[in-house]
Amino acid sequence: MGHAGAAAAAVRYLRSAHAPGPAPGVVEALPRPELRCVGADERAPVDPAEFRRVLGNFATGVTVITAPAAEGESSPAGFACQSFSSLSLDPPLVCFMVGRTSATWPRIARAGVFCVNVLGADQGELCRAFAVSGADKFAGVAHDPSPVSGAPRLAGAAAWIDCTVHAVHTGGDHLIVVGRVDALGAAEAPGGPLLFHQGRFTGLGPLG
Repeated sequence: MGHAGAAAAAVRYLRSAHAPGPAPGVVEALPRPELRCVGADERAPVDPAEFRRVLGNFATGVTVITAPAAEGESSPAGFACQSFSSLSLDPPLVCFMVGRTSATWPRIARAGVFCVNVLGADQGELCRAFAVSGADKFAGVAHDPSPVSGAPRLAGAAAWIDCTVHAVHTGGDHLIVVGRVDALGAAEAPGGPLLFHQGRFTGLGPLG
């Protein structure tokens, strides 16, 4: 599936069931999963607050996912993302997870490409700026276009990964976005990474 096909499938996935049919030759997205209530004889889901508390013990890196302005848009798109991971070496694939209600994801889907900016330990405020909704997230933020997609590479990032949308899968209340890596690089003298642990930013402590 090419750039346009992957992006079109992802956008159609987010539209209502009454959206018109796809254009000829465009691959259809996976159908929405059937939702149902938990039966009386089934184990009830875990408490959301407890789920967050326990999973918060798993420290993650922090990224900002960016995309160039799609046709008809005046500015690039971006959002802070903890749920990023490498996926495959051959072919080179990465993935990130995004909430179905995200207002930024449809813009990334329309672009069909994205850049993963891996944040350094001193970029906590930058992460907070990209975590808000409805603001000009790129105001005062230095960046240049990544070499293949043109998505913003944020100045000072520890690393960047330039990608094409490869596939989109369902994952409960999130979407799992798989990207094919087209180019990547790291800072010449990278410092420590920005980490998120138990609801707050942190960094690597000394070993031993």
